[in-house]
Amino acid sequence: MEALNVSNNVVQALEDFQIKTFQENLLTWYRENKRDLPWRKDQDPYKVWVSEIMLQQTRVDTVIPYFNHFIDKFPTIETLAYAEEESVLKAWEGLGYYSRARNLQAAVREVAENYGGKVPDSPKEISSLKGVGPYTSGAILSIAYGIPEPAVDGNVMRVLSRILYIWDDIGKPKTRKIFEEAVRALIAEDAASDFNQALMELGATICTPQSPACLLCPVQEHCRAFSEGVEKELPVKSKKKPPKPLPMAAAVLMNEEGKVLIHRRPSEGLLANLWEFPNHETLSQKGEQDAQLVNFLSEEYEVESCIDDHIANFSHVFSHIKWNIAVYTGKLMGEVKEADDLKLVNPSELQNYPFPVSHQKIIKSLFWKGE
Repeated sequence: MEALNVSNNVVQALEDFQIKTFQENLLTWYRENKRDLPWRKDQDPYKVWVSEIMLQQTRVDTVIPYFNHFIDKFPTIETLAYAEEESVLKAWEGLGYYSRARNLQAAVREVAENYGGKVPDSPKEISSLKGVGPYTSGAILSIAYGIPEPAVDGNVMRVLSRILYIWDDIGKPKTRKIFEEAVRALIAEDAASDFNQALMELGATICTPQSPACLLCPVQEHCRAFSEGVEKELPVKSKKKPPKPLPMAAAVLMNEEGKVLIHRRPSEGLLANLWEFPNHETLSQKGEQDAQLVNFLSEEYEVESCIDDHIANFSHVFSHIKWNIAVYTGKLMGEVKEADDLKLVNPSELQNYPFPVSHQKIIKSLFWKGE
C-alpha cells in the first residue's frame, strides 16, 4: 500500500476512508473511557485556555495540581489579568517554560480590556492574542465553543500519521498543515469538542509513542499503519541536536544576620524575572570555580565574599542547553547594596519568591531537607 502523496489534497486521499464510522467509533470510545480531568468539568473557555497552555511540553499528571492551584488563585480572567506578575510566576513555579505564563497573562489582560472579559470565539481574533498559536486557537475554539477547527498537537499527529499512513517528518513546521487539513476532513462538525479531545486522548492513552496498544484501539480497523505492521515506525520525526552543556557555578551567600543573597533575572530572555542565587558560566577547570565566583560577585554585584565549601552539583536541561551547576556556600563580607533585583532575605522568606527548578533544588538541599 502506498503512502499518501502529500502533493495531493488530503480530502481527496480520504475518499475511500469510512469517515462516519471512524467518527462513531472514536467518539463512542472517548465518551465511555475519557479521563476525569479538572478542565473537563465544564467548557469554560478561560479554563480550557489555561489548561492548554500548561499542557504544552508538560505531562497531564504534572499539570493537574498546578491547574487546580492556579484556578483557585486566579479563578477569572480579571483576577489573572490584573495580578502581580511575580505572583503569577510563583503559581507557575516548577512547570518551566515561564514565557508561557507571561504570555498568558498578557493575552488575558487584552481579553479583559478589549473583549469585555470574554475569550474571543473567532479564529482571527483569538489567534491575534499573545502566545496563542494554531494549536491553542483550535483547542479553545473546538473544546470550549464547539467550533470545528483543527487542534493539532504531537498526539494528534502521531495518531493520524498511523491511521492515514503519512510518512512526512512531523518535526517540520510545514507538515502540520497536512494534519490540519486531515482533521478538517475527519472532524465531526456536530461534536467538534469531543472529537478533538478524543484524538488527543487516543494518542495519550492508547496510540502512544513507543508501545501503542493496538489491540485495544477503538479505530484499529481504520489504521493503515497497523494493517501494514509499521505502527512503531510512525510517525517520522527527525532527531534534535543534543543540548549544549554549560558549566555553571552558583553561590549561596549569607551575612552575619543569617540572611541569604538572591538576585532577579532580567525581564527578557531565559527564565525572565525569576529569582535565583548569584551564578555565572564558568571555565571548565573545577579547581578555579571558587576564585571565578569571587571575582564575578565583586564585578557584577559589588559584593565581597568568601567562598567556603562546594556542597552539591545539579543539572537542568533546557531545549538547547544543559546547565551543570556547581553549588558553593560562602559568607558576605561587608555591606550589600540592595536593589529591586538584589535582596537579602531570611531563608524562611525564600518560599515567597519564584525560583527556577534548578535553584529550587538548591533551596531544598540546603534549607528544607526532609520536606
